[in-house]
Amino acid sequence: MLDYAKKILNEQPFSMLLGAEITSFEEGSAELTLVIRDDLKQNYGFVHGGVLSYLADNCITFAAASVLGQCVTSEYKINYVRPAIGNSLIAKARVLSAGKRQATCDCKVYVLTEKGEKLVAVALGTINKVEV
Repeated sequence: MLDYAKKILNEQPFSMLLGAEITSFEEGSAELTLVIRDDLKQNYGFVHGGVLSYLADNCITFAAASVLGQCVTSEYKINYVRPAIGNSLIAKARVLSAGKRQATCDCKVYVLTEKGEKLVAVALGTINKVEV
């Protein structure tokens, strides 16, 4: 399953622009990582909220895709817990509930530092299956 998810991520130009990688993709969960670069930071020196939001959104969609197949985000909400200052980010999403056409997922985004992981954002979203 992970090789398939990597193929899908590599077909997303914006994900490639940011440098995102999928490191885990199993039924009901997914993990994305991103190395922090200066061009991903805002003027105060921490990762821009839009980058954290992208990571959470894409990760919950991958988690949902593991049970729904092709899908898109219907809605999501994100709470920023603390500034993301560190070396890299890891987003960990899981499916909380899923039906035939819709899943509710959550995602926790952590910054990785020399001292370990620190929670920087939490998201909750609804993902809908796409009929192609």
